[in-house]
Amino acid sequence: MNQQTTNDLLKKVRKIEIRTRALSHQVFAGEYHSAFKGKGMTFSEVREYQWGDDVRNMDWNVTARLSAPYVKVFEEEREMTVMLLIDVSRSGLFGTSSQNKRDLIAEIAAVLSFSAIINNDKVGALLFSDKVEKFIPPKKGRSHLLHIIREVVEYTPESNGTDLGEALRYLTNAIKKKCTAFVLSDLIDVDSECNPKYEDALKVAVNRHDISMIEVYDPREREIPDVGLVNVKDSETGRTAWINTSSAKMRRSYAQWFDDVDKATSKMLMKYSIDSVKIATDQDYVKGLMTFFQKR
Repeated sequence: MNQQTTNDLLKKVRKIEIRTRALSHQVFAGEYHSAFKGKGMTFSEVREYQWGDDVRNMDWNVTARLSAPYVKVFEEEREMTVMLLIDVSRSGLFGTSSQNKRDLIAEIAAVLSFSAIINNDKVGALLFSDKVEKFIPPKKGRSHLLHIIREVVEYTPESNGTDLGEALRYLTNAIKKKCTAFVLSDLIDVDSECNPKYEDALKVAVNRHDISMIEVYDPREREIPDVGLVNVKDSETGRTAWINTSSAKMRRSYAQWFDDVDKATSKMLMKYSIDSVKIATDQDYVKGLMTFFQKR
């Protein structure tokens, strides 16, 4: 990487940091804290019983010793481990607005990371294509967070395809204790019947971790404009083909395929009670994330 490229990268990372850190402090930190409550409750102290206290929290040993009713006080065990499963496949380079899917994923990942750091959580990342490209173990601290953002922005995958199942299996094996995991992807990894190929891996992972799906898409990839005969290339497989975009039948068939994928994916996510949100490259992601946090 030459000096100019390095400088451009640092400027891009710095720009993302400034924007997303401010959003995390001013907008998302409270919503994040409410939505992701940590691993449970831990004992804090005992105090004298007050009207309305839950009798199940009575400390009978202290009550007997002091001849007065006392209750145990618990506080939220706040610290969590947050894992970001980030799709770096070639399809992420598609974008027809001010940014492509990969750029949007980088910003959302940064917002989630800063929100986690503010709440004293550890953050790690798993970059994947059709294989696990890079695993960054969870840690705390701004320098670690910037390392994650830099990797998301600059990483060039060794493979082009997408295999969500491989990423989820790696998560299950690598992180033994329960974590909060965000999958940031276009979620296009389906079989010939439009069913998600990663369902089996997801079924196992969701029993161990709290998993949320953040689907990032570009509206133009779901609707082909009428521009005549064009040569198209699949960014992941490298296959090319000539298609007649003037054919209304062809355009309907293309749009129907995406609709079928959406329906099958939504059905699967509902089946396993997985929270999800869709965010387009031509939309402000702030509103989408706020709605996502609030509905948890």
